[in-house]
Amino acid sequence: MKSSTAPQEPPKLRAQIDEAVRFIRSRTSMEPPIGIILGTGLGGLAREISPETVIDYTDIPHFPVSTVESHRGKLIFGTLGRKKVVAMQGRFHYYEGYTMKQITFPVRVMAAPGGLGVKTLLVSNAAGALNPLFRRGDIMIMTDHINLLGDNPLIGPNDDTLGPRFPDMSEPYDRKLIELAEQVALDARIRMQRGVYAAMSGPNLETKSEYRFLRMIGADAIGMSTIPEDIVAVQMGVRVLGFSVLTDECFPDALKPATVEEIIAVANKAEPNLTAVMKGVIEKL
Repeated sequence: MKSSTAPQEPPKLRAQIDEAVRFIRSRTSMEPPIGIILGTGLGGLAREISPETVIDYTDIPHFPVSTVESHRGKLIFGTLGRKKVVAMQGRFHYYEGYTMKQITFPVRVMAAPGGLGVKTLLVSNAAGALNPLFRRGDIMIMTDHINLLGDNPLIGPNDDTLGPRFPDMSEPYDRKLIELAEQVALDARIRMQRGVYAAMSGPNLETKSEYRFLRMIGADAIGMSTIPEDIVAVQMGVRVLGFSVLTDECFPDALKPATVEEIIAVANKAEPNLTAVMKGVIEKL
């Protein structure tokens, strides 16, 4: 009999998800319907959560460990605005050397059948502004995205228990959640932009010519994360709402050097407004 040479990733991935879930269940029985992923300089929303259980990433089987400054690496279970939530205080990036499946593993644990029970996912990131009408410190609601990471977390054999082989991506960010976020921001008098987010692998920032190209193809902001998590969430039927804090202005004809320290500082300054909007959205879910 001819032996199969097909990769055995789906059974292995499913087994890893189940092992991680079993460990987490040994620490908490909470089944939060809302998941949160906090990006660069935006971990402060965690302070608004009344924690019930906090687990270090290093303790969870098969979880990657965040290596980026300002990403603490904790999974927080608790209550925010009377709603049960689980928050990732720190995410993983392709440029850290992780595979796409490693980057998206926590989202699988959150939302896979038999997982933690997440049905709605709120994500945030720090990004550079490409739209000339946007300014540093603005918050942008993600309406769509452009994947320029050069990879995809769904490549390889598909596990049908996690979602379809060819998931539809016509609405990667939930339209009703976008409308809710805009209303919350309007009521709070918080300036809110909306636009298309593009992601490149990094870790270097982009060149002037790359910024021109990105703007030409319709991107309003550029970052290095979020899209892989969104893809697997959508595949699993999760509603996603995404926010970008615009930490620098990537206008090629007036480009100034940006540092990680400056990016984190701007994200920290914008954090109270983003926290208010995310908290307001969660309270209305």
